[in-house]
Amino acid sequence: MTVRKLFLAGSWSDGEGARPVRSPFDGAVVAEVARAGEDDRARAAEAAQVAAPALAALPAHERVQILETACAHLARRHDEVADSIAREAGKPLALARVEATRCRDTLAAAARVARSPEVEALDLSGYASGAGRLGLVRRVPIGPVLAITPFNFPLNLVAHKVAPAVAAGCPIVVKPASQTPSPALLLAEMLQESGLPDGALSVLPCPGAEAAALVGDERFRLVTFTGSDVVGWGLEGTGKRRRVTLELGGNAAVMVEPDAGDLETVAKKIAGAAYGYAGQSCISVQRVLVHRSVYDELREALVAATRAISFGDPLASDTVCGPLISAGDADRVAAWVDAAVEAGGRLLVGGGRDGNVLAPVLLENVPKEQEVVQNEVFGPVAVLAAYDDYEAGLAMVNDSRYGLQAGIFTQDVSKVRRAWDVLEVGGIIQGDVPSWRCDPMPYGGVKNSGMGREGPAYTVREMTEERLLVLGGA
Repeated sequence: MTVRKLFLAGSWSDGEGARPVRSPFDGAVVAEVARAGEDDRARAAEAAQVAAPALAALPAHERVQILETACAHLARRHDEVADSIAREAGKPLALARVEATRCRDTLAAAARVARSPEVEALDLSGYASGAGRLGLVRRVPIGPVLAITPFNFPLNLVAHKVAPAVAAGCPIVVKPASQTPSPALLLAEMLQESGLPDGALSVLPCPGAEAAALVGDERFRLVTFTGSDVVGWGLEGTGKRRRVTLELGGNAAVMVEPDAGDLETVAKKIAGAAYGYAGQSCISVQRVLVHRSVYDELREALVAATRAISFGDPLASDTVCGPLISAGDADRVAAWVDAAVEAGGRLLVGGGRDGNVLAPVLLENVPKEQEVVQNEVFGPVAVLAAYDDYEAGLAMVNDSRYGLQAGIFTQDVSKVRRAWDVLEVGGIIQGDVPSWRCDPMPYGGVKNSGMGREGPAYTVREMTEERLLVLGGA
């Protein structure tokens, strides 16, 4: 068991005592982590405000050096960080290692953004009023940022907020998920060792309800939240004179067209994306939409691929589907599956449970008003459905209150272009599952899936604002 302090504006603090962090697999205490109290939260906000001018003035090359050095530290501590993710989040160790590698990509991408600050030149001479004048637009830091992060990617989704803040020159206070605070604290330690100035970062483990004062503190010029849509949209109205960015949930759909290619390969990709980490990703495959001409063949392949998914202990080397984060979540997902079957859905695979571990579930013929179709399951559940033509399939993808990402298995460029025109999502992935993500790309959704975009270059835009200089006046 590990004992960790909280990180407060460059110093380590005991806070208001420690609380246990338990494994979602077996309930064992895997860490004791300091809990931030009211005074800690107030001090972090004040320190961020005080640090803002100095951090904004920090030369870009020094920000680059901090991020690149932290990336090197993470490479050396890769296994330690991955083990922390696996134990606290219940993420299979192989996937935890992937997350640690992706975090290095995120830090490196943010360093590249910091190295080349965005500047725009405007030739104003095409207007009589602008004769002899040149406009220059650069981006300046917006000021202190509050970040609230989820349990499912407790390292990389923290990095997607912290690394752009460093690149932009914004102090940031992070409230990590209570179930998984250690990876964020490890990242803070590496950034501190890399020369991050005091006041630039605080990491405050505490229950979500206790973070309300931070959310309401108008010293934070941006609140960036990743988590459930219920909580996220409640934050949207809290800022009268500040920005709010929301990366929320989804019930991602993948379409399989007759020209998808080898259906056994397609099925294996879908199964991995539906059941990896017990489906606890907002772009986990949930709705599998298949052209009727290949439906039976794809169903047979997907049944086999689902049965081949290993599940159980997240520390076992071959585990793909570990436990759900809590017993309450396991209860909810199991209840949704039972309700779908009672409503007429057919259970093709799965249905077993051992503690918080649910065997991967594959359903078909589920009425569309059921929770497993309409809402975000955030569990190891996928639902098969057939469509008769491409336009009908696109309409089924759009028949959702969410719009994060969609995947389309087709080799027809005209079909891909049509999807790009009409699908109400933030991203479309051709020839792969909607769960695919490369960390530098713009990532975010529409409808109930949120607003704003992540990816270091795009997050820096959220964390900065334009400032104009006009040259050439008398």
